[in-house]
This record gives sequence, structure tokens and C-alpha cells, in this order.
Amino acid sequence: MLNIKILTLFPEFYPGPLKYSIVGEALKKKLWNLNIYNIRDFAQDNHKTVDDIPYGGGSGMVMKADILAQAIENATNNNPEKHLILYPTPRGSLLKQKKIVEFAKKTNILFVCGRYEGIDQRVIDKYNIIEFSIGDYILSGGEIPSYVLIDAMVRTLPNVLGNSSSLEEESFAVDTTFENLLEYPLYTRPAVWDNRKVPDVLLSGNHKEINKWRLSEAEKDTKTRRPDLWKQHTQNTANQTDG
Repeated sequence: MLNIKILTLFPEFYPGPLKYSIVGEALKKKLWNLNIYNIRDFAQDNHKTVDDIPYGGGSGMVMKADILAQAIENATNNNPEKHLILYPTPRGSLLKQKKIVEFAKKTNILFVCGRYEGIDQRVIDKYNIIEFSIGDYILSGGEIPSYVLIDAMVRTLPNVLGNSSSLEEESFAVDTTFENLLEYPLYTRPAVWDNRKVPDVLLSGNHKEINKWRLSEAEKDTKTRRPDLWKQHTQNTANQTDG
């Protein structure tokens, strides 16, 4: 089972969105587990101070190494080496579906949710913390990125989705025909709405032609909207052909 632990200054953030819908149902069914730790519980003074001014000057405050280290040791039962420790930060590598699937195969994952200007680099170095980013923009802390990654990981776990095959054709599906492609357009009843018809092929019942159409549409949209992904897709296809 995937055991997720979170270090945060705002424990009331959780479970938050994670208690709803597919991910929330999976939590109720104990398909994954969630434990929250308040970083301030490990502060050493009466004011529960967890940050200090940065060495070298500059604006903002930095979360203290000694406080975070105590929190990490406590949350991991003094076995940090048995945990994948993640830190959401704009400095991190951009999150990709392949990496999400890889993370989800771990047993114990600890999130360190930073605030202020960030956390002391020595903590990152000591615990071999993996830094990740959900996009090229700035948020107030690591809690929202943690929601994103947890949701993305949990839905890849066995028995979480009602139809596991739906993972194979989603945008960014891994190790499938649709890898590095955006998802094709989706339609449902009614067949005609606002004088707009569902494509005839989807009403044909010919699954071979439907799959052909879906792949074609996914390729077209990816080429137009995400040329970076299209380049990866064509390179992968070329490599498979050469192999």
C-alpha cells in the first residue's frame, strides 16, 4: 500500500480535496494511507519559530534545517532512508506522467511542504530530497503541489479506477500508443446538440476505425498545441521502428 506522509505548517489543509471523488474513495477503502505532521510541533522555543533570515542577506525567510530534520526523523520513525522524500519547489524538475507512475510504486513517500522563501539546502542534501515542480510559476507553499502529485499517483494504483484501461488512452499515458500524446476529443449523448453533431465514426460501432480516428485526433492536437510533446512522440516512434 502507498503510505503518504506530509510535513506542513498548515495541517488543516489535509485531507482537503483528497477526501473527495476517486482519490477520496480510495482513501476510505484503505488503498492508500495519509498521515500529517505539523512542522511547528518540532520548534524549540515558546514562539514555535521555524524560520530565520537567510545568510548572505536578501528578502524573505528560510525554514530552519534543525527543525525540519527533527520533523523528518520523527515522521519516518528515524528511517528516512526507507522513504522517498519529495519537496515541491519551482527549482525542481517539471513533473511528468512517467515519473508519477514511478513514484506511485514506492511504499513510503514523505512530502516536505515549504513556505516563505524555501528550506535550508542542507536538509535537501542530507536526506537526498527530490525536488519537483508542477509548473513555471510561484505558489505560496508546497501544499497545493502535493495535492496535485498525490492525486496523480493515487489514480494509477490498482483498483482505484473503475476501468483501469482508461489510463491507457489519457493524455501522457505511459508505455502505450498514446504516450506523449494529448487525449483525443470526447463526446457523449445527445448525438446532436446546438446543431453540432458527434463525428460519424464514433457512432459507427467499428472499433478499429474508432481507434484509428482517436489516434489521429490525438496526434493532430498534440502537434498543434504541444510541439514539444509531438517531437518526443515522433522520436519514440522512430526509435521503435529502428528497433
